[in-house]
Amino acid sequence: MTTQFKVATVQAAPCFLDLDAGIEKAIRLIEEAAASGARLVAFSETWLPGYPNHIWLGPAAWQMQFVGRYFDNSIVAGSEREKKLATACRDNKIQLSMGVSERDGGSLYIAQWHFDETGEVINRRRKLKPTHVERTVYGEGDGSDLNVVDTSIGRVGQLACWEHLQPLSKYAMYAQNEQVHVAAWPNLALYEGTAYALGHQVNNAASMIYAVEGSCFVLAPCSLVTKAMQDMLCEGDADKEALFPVGGGYTAIYGPDGAELAERIPHDQEGIMYADIDLHMIGYAKAAADPAGHYAKREATRLLINRKRQCPVVNFDDAPGWEELSETANAPAEAAE
Repeated sequence: MTTQFKVATVQAAPCFLDLDAGIEKAIRLIEEAAASGARLVAFSETWLPGYPNHIWLGPAAWQMQFVGRYFDNSIVAGSEREKKLATACRDNKIQLSMGVSERDGGSLYIAQWHFDETGEVINRRRKLKPTHVERTVYGEGDGSDLNVVDTSIGRVGQLACWEHLQPLSKYAMYAQNEQVHVAAWPNLALYEGTAYALGHQVNNAASMIYAVEGSCFVLAPCSLVTKAMQDMLCEGDADKEALFPVGGGYTAIYGPDGAELAERIPHDQEGIMYADIDLHMIGYAKAAADPAGHYAKREATRLLINRKRQCPVVNFDDAPGWEELSETANAPAEAAE
């Protein structure tokens, strides 16, 4: 495993509601990042097929015009479209963290897929709890999604958006000796000036604090809003346009001391940010404060995690304890006989 390498974070508008165009654009950006020497490239939350900003902009009846199109353009694990991303990673020898709206049966999930440089998907995770009105679109993940995976460039983990405001979820990640973290965000201009907590100041701060608390490198990709997206969702309504301005891309890369490692791209422009990182720097940070190690207070506070994948349907033969339950249920009938 190398300790020094280049990483890349993408700040780009998605091809909203057009999955195939989004895949092609993603491949171009993957190729560009690889050509610049990056070993890992990270995309923002639900970059495929774009974050559903319409859920924040109008009543449920108005939003219904987007439901079918969003569902149809959400990506399916193992599909031919996913294989195109895998091929791009393999051909360009680069790892990829892609934020997607994952379609599984009749449900959607805010997901992050991690492809290694051979094109294998080595981690699939779903956002544990969609935030506020996101719950009208997406289902929930579970404890099995709090993963940090070993890769050729170190131990890499992922969380999305306001999972970075959930202390227990963060602590579960810190405890796995995470070295590189992908903090995926949507555009950060929604409700600008009216809801400070949704803005870039707070959310970039959350990524920065994650880097310091976890003593890790944080890639914080962020998408942006184009005029075409604004026109589609606002329909010339000045009040909506004020809530959904063009731009909102505030991508950043942080070191384990919280320092920014790359020059910011203007929030209304597309581009790729790069940083050269050295995992040896993590040792210096953890020497001062290792939150799940020497800096923990075990006899005072502990975290309990259920890592089992949760499923709403369990086959009778596979369910634990069914034999005992069956014997107990049949006991009175057998006694009566």
